[in-house]
Amino acid sequence: MMSMGESVSYLKGLAEGLNIDKSTSEGKLLLAIVDVLDDMAAEIAEIEEASDEQAELLDIIDEDLGSLEEDFYGDEDEEDEDDCCDGDLYEVTCPNCGDQIYLDEDMLLEGNTSCPNCGEKLEFDFSGCDCGCDDDDCDCGCEH
Repeated sequence: MMSMGESVSYLKGLAEGLNIDKSTSEGKLLLAIVDVLDDMAAEIAEIEEASDEQAELLDIIDEDLGSLEEDFYGDEDEEDEDDCCDGDLYEVTCPNCGDQIYLDEDMLLEGNTSCPNCGEKLEFDFSGCDCGCDDDDCDCGCEH
């Protein structure tokens, strides 16, 4: 199968071989059509080349992004293994920005931390229990 450029070159050669009379209206029209087809073939070739270059760049960017994701997020299987050994994490919602923050017990016992998203100071008070049970028969583990 011939490329578009090759096809137009063939038509140009055919038109020259037929000795189309440039002085007639039909001759002018046919030669003008061949010239337009030649210009179109050249433009399409440029577009295809630019598209191929962009596809190559997109592949490179995709590979780089994959590498960054792997570096940033790590292997998800490793995270699952690590979660079983790290202790409990507690989810806290920042009242200022609504961001979900995960804290371990040591961070909570410090009494305060800052939201990594907006910088809002978050304070934690464990002086009372809001479990709703009586002090005498409490079995929720809150240690009144």
